[in-house]
Amino acid sequence: MGGRGRPLKGSGRRGHGRRAGAAAGAVGGFAPGRGCRLKMSTILETSELPAVFDGVKLAAVAAVLYVIVRCLNLKSPTAPPELIYQDSALARFLLKSCPLLTKEYIPPLIWGKSGHIQTALYGKMGRVRSPHPYGLRKYLTMPDGATATFDLFEPRSEHCTGEDVTMVICPGIANHSEKQYIRTFVDYAQKNGYRCAVLNHLGALPNIELTSPRMFTYGCTWEFGAMVNYIKKTYPQTQLVVVGFSLGGNIVCKYLGESQANQERVLCCVSVCQGYSALRAQFVIQQSEDTFYESGSKELYYTIDNAVEQQVFSPFLESPIRAQETFMQWDHCRRFYNFLMADNMKKIILSHRQVLFGDNNMKKPQSLSDADLGKLYTATSLMQIDDNVMRNSDVAEAGDNNDNLLCFRKFHGYSSLKEYYEKESCLQYLHRIYVPLLLVNAADDPLVHESLLSIPRALSEKRENVMHVLPLHGGHLGFFEGSVLFPEPLTWMDKLVVQYANAICHWEKTKPHCSDTEQAVSGQE
Repeated sequence: MGGRGRPLKGSGRRGHGRRAGAAAGAVGGFAPGRGCRLKMSTILETSELPAVFDGVKLAAVAAVLYVIVRCLNLKSPTAPPELIYQDSALARFLLKSCPLLTKEYIPPLIWGKSGHIQTALYGKMGRVRSPHPYGLRKYLTMPDGATATFDLFEPRSEHCTGEDVTMVICPGIANHSEKQYIRTFVDYAQKNGYRCAVLNHLGALPNIELTSPRMFTYGCTWEFGAMVNYIKKTYPQTQLVVVGFSLGGNIVCKYLGESQANQERVLCCVSVCQGYSALRAQFVIQQSEDTFYESGSKELYYTIDNAVEQQVFSPFLESPIRAQETFMQWDHCRRFYNFLMADNMKKIILSHRQVLFGDNNMKKPQSLSDADLGKLYTATSLMQIDDNVMRNSDVAEAGDNNDNLLCFRKFHGYSSLKEYYEKESCLQYLHRIYVPLLLVNAADDPLVHESLLSIPRALSEKRENVMHVLPLHGGHLGFFEGSVLFPEPLTWMDKLVVQYANAICHWEKTKPHCSDTEQAVSGQE
């Protein structure tokens, strides 16, 4: 009975504590309702902060994705290459015989639409799983004492026409037959029944010493011509397909246009990723006739000597501002590529400095002095190297009949950088080529400015033997193919060149029949 009236343990203390707490809150001036409002506002503020951070993260991710999409050019569509040509029997035959001309070029999905990545992979890696074709190295002594070399690869199967056909190939700047993209193409051409002769640019092979104070230039055709003459003499029955890559495209076109005799026994010519005009590709900065690179004023030279050239290439000359976007500009990182190529050229020149700059056992060329060597070390562009080393004249003393010096003056003795680029470019020779000519460029080539593409476009619109092929993607000598990430060993470029050559070989065999058919059709009309 008495136990029922006893309070529960601790109940009095809890009640007292609540009252004491309320009293303390009152004494301190804090009402219970105000404390709740403060706690609620604190909770709301802390809940908004994570939302702000999440928004920043989302914006950062969106920005990164946008940059990736823009850099990789993922929104760019895939399409067949743009073709510029005149309607003719040859063009119609090529469109039927070369499916790659009208078929969609599909680069690797993730990175293949970026011209920079395609170019970088070509420059660094060359090709994927490149084969190693077996060839014989040939040595030819030039009139000036230089030793030209080329590698000869025999066909590994019969040609589709049963004929003897040889591809004479000129690689890109400072390249040779041991480069992976050359090996891949040669192996594919061999399998299709072509004999291949690949020029090694003078001074490009690290294990071949120069034997005269001269190395390759943009447009020197002596070594290539010597190789072609050797092939013609050694294989009297063979016909030639001329192929040039990048700088090699300039050399082969210049060689064919220099003389009509150079086009004898030539079935066709293919040029891939060349710039057509070194003068327009380089940005010439002039202060006076003798001083370059020291003035803020910039002047670009335009000269067309031949009236035919002026008519053909007038669309290019109508807009001077387009030509100012040059190899010395930073747009599309061309200045950076220029620096890398100049650095590679410096390494090659310095590896042969004993021959080029003279030593105790060889007469030192007057133009290549210690001052020129110092300028070479500090050069950051191809223009500076060309002006200080490649085009410099060597003034021989009166009565000096040294053949080496005479030849050296002939190829390097230009009065100005402008003259050097004019004389070394194929621009003034393109209209003299009469064999079928395929000019291939990529619209996203970071080394060839889009204004230079007006040259092959204008030529293709006026000459029936010329076709210009311009895919959207491919970079500079990239043209990789693949599904998503990994490229295939064989590129679109390799397939196109061989497919075009096959079509021309068939055209040469069926050309009389095609002509008779066309005449009969036109007579019926």
